[in-house]
Amino acid sequence: MKTLYITDLDGTLLDNDARISPRSAAILGDLSRRGALISIATARTPATVVPLMADTYTDTDLVVMTGAATWNRRQACFNDIVTIAPDQARKVMQVIDDSEVSPFCYTLSPDRHCLEVYHSGGCYNAAEQEFVDERSNLALKTFHPHCHTPEEALDRMVLAFAIGAHQPIVDVAERLRYATDCYVSYYKDTYHEDTWLLEIFAPGVSKAAGVQRLARRLGADRIVAFGDNLNDIPMLNIATVGVAVDNALDEVKGIADVVIGANTDDSVALFIQDDFYNNRQ
Repeated sequence: MKTLYITDLDGTLLDNDARISPRSAAILGDLSRRGALISIATARTPATVVPLMADTYTDTDLVVMTGAATWNRRQACFNDIVTIAPDQARKVMQVIDDSEVSPFCYTLSPDRHCLEVYHSGGCYNAAEQEFVDERSNLALKTFHPHCHTPEEALDRMVLAFAIGAHQPIVDVAERLRYATDCYVSYYKDTYHEDTWLLEIFAPGVSKAAGVQRLARRLGADRIVAFGDNLNDIPMLNIATVGVAVDNALDEVKGIADVVIGANTDDSVALFIQDDFYNNRQ
């Protein structure tokens, strides 16, 4: 039986400083070299995933952007990327233009090797400013502040992502679900109190769908998935074994098959280590 181990990053594999601990990195790297199929499924883009994973060896594609794409670490390129249909992208922008929310619009560069990110709002709120400051000097992503998404770039739109207060995020999410065919998800930010995140993708995009596609490509017939937040629930539901960390939201713990230790205790890496050796053929 071939197992794919797939873990969320923030609040799950990452510690409270948003890092993979040296101990977890060593365990996961050793297991990967012994043949374990270990990957991540995250809302993050390769721009932040690549440096986060720099000291953690794995040999499988990474599920990024909530399952809208996978990232090949060896070739440093996107695989299996799903863009929003141009007519739906335009509907998304129409709804957002009439709302209190100003999203970051992620579009593929013309060469399809990196992301161009547009934000048409005025001044960033505090959470948006921190988000941009942490990413503005990264490779694989270029920010265009105070700039409407060019018409031609809407043909290459992968994601609209917003950061804001709970009620404005909920209001625009419900309007988008009514007006478009897109996959719309919102959930509480892991690191900031009273901050919520909104994601808009092509229909059918989710961590669960991205993980299932990766499992098929790898020939894995067993999936062990780890998570902590609302957007992890579909992934845990489709897994053979759904695992919640102890710091997960109650809703996530409620649907999990197993609850392990907290993200600060190398719990994911230790669980994978035990499971891998206990289930080797």
